[in-house]
Amino acid sequence: MNLLFANDKRGAYPPSWYAATATPLAPFEPLKGAQKADVCVIGAGYTGLSAALHLAQAGRNVVLLDAQRVGFGASGRNGGQLGSGQRMEQDALESLMGDTEAAKLWDMAEDAKALVKSLIAAHQIDCHLKPGVAWTGSTDADVRHLHSYADHLAGKYGYDQIETLDQAALKSVCPSPDYRGGILDMGAAHLHPLNFALGLARAAAAAGVRIHERSAVHHIDQGAPATVRTDAGHVVADHVILACNGYLGGLNRRVAARVMPINNFIAATEPLGERVKDILPRDVAVADSRFVVNYFRLSHDGRLLFGGGESYGYRFPSDIASKVRKPMSVVFPSLSDVKIDYAWGGTLGITMKRLPYVTRLGANMLSASGYSGHGVGTATHAGQLMARAIEGDGDGFDTLAALPSTPFPGGPAMRSPLLVMAMSWYALRDKLGV
Repeated sequence: MNLLFANDKRGAYPPSWYAATATPLAPFEPLKGAQKADVCVIGAGYTGLSAALHLAQAGRNVVLLDAQRVGFGASGRNGGQLGSGQRMEQDALESLMGDTEAAKLWDMAEDAKALVKSLIAAHQIDCHLKPGVAWTGSTDADVRHLHSYADHLAGKYGYDQIETLDQAALKSVCPSPDYRGGILDMGAAHLHPLNFALGLARAAAAAGVRIHERSAVHHIDQGAPATVRTDAGHVVADHVILACNGYLGGLNRRVAARVMPINNFIAATEPLGERVKDILPRDVAVADSRFVVNYFRLSHDGRLLFGGGESYGYRFPSDIASKVRKPMSVVFPSLSDVKIDYAWGGTLGITMKRLPYVTRLGANMLSASGYSGHGVGTATHAGQLMARAIEGDGDGFDTLAALPSTPFPGGPAMRSPLLVMAMSWYALRDKLGV
């Protein structure tokens, strides 16, 4: 079963609030016949769009292929949070990589946030970018950890954008009875993720990128040059970039062994009107400390966009709204009966260590994926770094490529059952509050 088509109609965006409110972009024609390019990019999410845009701006002849539509995958369905740092916290990175490399990774994460903001400004992308992401704790231990981490970032990295919040202070940000405190990062931000992807696509097309949608790649003949094949055509290219993330399928076994697709779900309530003040008095995004993270924010038309729940099979559940309503009702009991107007699922890529998997697959093939829920900034930045590497500046790419990458045990047949067992344990831990 192919995740590209298992849960979605071919050539159509999912029935999400994002798709319903996106600034429309006319479809790009599928690839037909033979084409030549300096670079062929496979996957038109943030990674591929950013890589293609930056390569075209550097004067390269670029073809960008996507099996569905630009921004169709996780890039157009996610929670829209542009977070600080890497997916792994800095003190853990220090233990894993040493202080010097950890500092590089912090600086790169700051560059990633700045890149997203600069692309939005430079290309006038209307994606409702707003500052502020809060992290909340459901236990006293979680709150102590968050406060300690904020102190660590301020003391070691000079990051002064975070405010620590006790339970009383948190009520002015998110008055959920489930949360006992947290932190508010005003250097982070949130946005309309599909509109950001569509804005990157417009910019890439204007820069000369040849975009072809509904052009699923089924095989890559590696060589110099390489040949990228679809059912209706092929591209002969000096360089190839894999930017497929959770939708990679069988295109490359080495990447597939280290990046596992999982599904996540979001619901959009009806407009809340005056009830907003009891849910999110401040227009910031929120993510909590549970292992299966709940994340949410307000839409620009006053809805709660709430993400929660994961699955590890190919198929989405038949009733996504009910799946999301369960954690949403724990966080906001007052919304247990609120009308849900939209509910959708998406597939992202995770790694064993929750760090991106960035690698050279050959002399002329690069890949970046496995952002583990931290992709708005990291994926956009990874695309730029791959473009720079092709242009001869591989420093940033090589820093990410040096991150340790562990294959999932047992290969594709065992990795999902093993993860389900782990998730069940953490779900019990969250329920018990330990």
